[in-house]
Amino acid sequence: MIKGRTVATAVIGATALLLSLPSAEAAQCGSSPAGFEAWKREFSAEAQGKGIGPTAIGALMQANYASATIAADRGQRSFSLSLDQFLAKRGATTIVAKGRQLKQSQAALFASIQQRYGVPPGPLIAIWGMETGFGSQRGNQNMLSSIATLAYDCRRPEFFTDQLYAALKLIDRGTLSGSTRGSMHGEVGQTQFMPKNILAYGTGNLEVAANALNSTANFLKAHGWRAGAGYQPGEPNFAAIEAWNAAGVYQKAIALMGRQIDEGGGAAASR
Repeated sequence: MIKGRTVATAVIGATALLLSLPSAEAAQCGSSPAGFEAWKREFSAEAQGKGIGPTAIGALMQANYASATIAADRGQRSFSLSLDQFLAKRGATTIVAKGRQLKQSQAALFASIQQRYGVPPGPLIAIWGMETGFGSQRGNQNMLSSIATLAYDCRRPEFFTDQLYAALKLIDRGTLSGSTRGSMHGEVGQTQFMPKNILAYGTGNLEVAANALNSTANFLKAHGWRAGAGYQPGEPNFAAIEAWNAAGVYQKAIALMGRQIDEGGGAAASR
């Protein structure tokens, strides 16, 4: 009888302890800055329990609510444009013209990438131009603040919670830091990789063009790219481009510009 009471008491005590521990599930999402600091504390406790180290936890606790990121996340209107409108808005003619020059001037790099991954220059150069204007516009937002804010925000917390854990792992490894700068949603590097994709496909410092292009080709190959197959809509490799970005108009733009770069000649960004 005494033994039974002891076991019951222990079970009750353990249950109470578990209930008192903060967790990511207990961390409430929000739609304003008001709850962000409390959410960070709760998330940090859960992250520590999952093996995230003190360097990354310290960086997370310094993260700020990124109002500009929330505004950008709510205002992504270009993906609703027609293909022609999207090409014009994103400067496709300039991307194709510059892309053809880069294909020639960096021929050895692109030949090496194609030999290793089977991906020709065109789609890689189109992605590079579309994402950052060939490295000239990589963003100036604090990467960790952007991703933490989106993990806290109620719109897509599951997706960005995974990205936040990946970012914290990369900070612990020294690949990224709490001061790393990127675009509005936390993308970094010459071709704008999210943290989970850096973990899975990144090859070296993605601020270096050659590393970013190799990483992008690595991503495409991992998503089914077959050397020598076509990459226009309906062709085998278009699915890999779809995996890179979910917006249909973006996918078609990359395929079109990539073909124009690979073929050379003709009117840039015309169909």
